[in-house]
Amino acid sequence: MTTDELRRVVPGPFDDVLARVPDALKTEGFGVLTEIDVQKTLAAKLGVEWRRYRILGACNPGFAHQALQHDPEIGVMLPCNVIVYEQDDGAVVVKAIDPMATMAARDPGLAPIAATVRSKLAAALARLAG
Repeated sequence: MTTDELRRVVPGPFDDVLARVPDALKTEGFGVLTEIDVQKTLAAKLGVEWRRYRILGACNPGFAHQALQHDPEIGVMLPCNVIVYEQDDGAVVVKAIDPMATMAARDPGLAPIAATVRSKLAAALARLAG
């Protein structure tokens, strides 16, 4: 798989795309545990304007449990972050973390789990683009 499979430009207004992401993730067994509104946080904390940008913390409990059983310290890399942001041209980008570049890079024993999680994240993002 290429990293492009974990990044999609999704048609539609930002709010509509953002609303569709949790459902796309749910089809692959993920739930959204956290949501950070980066635009709002930067405005409140720094007084700066920034594009619409959200960080979603997605978790698949079964795979998280497997990874934690293998290495309890892998929790520093959980949940799997998915970002949704609006580009300068108004297009909306959805991008997921690549667990092969994070979890599996830290511990090669996690490669089978990371590969499966990566595949599921890619499938969820593909649903958004189609």
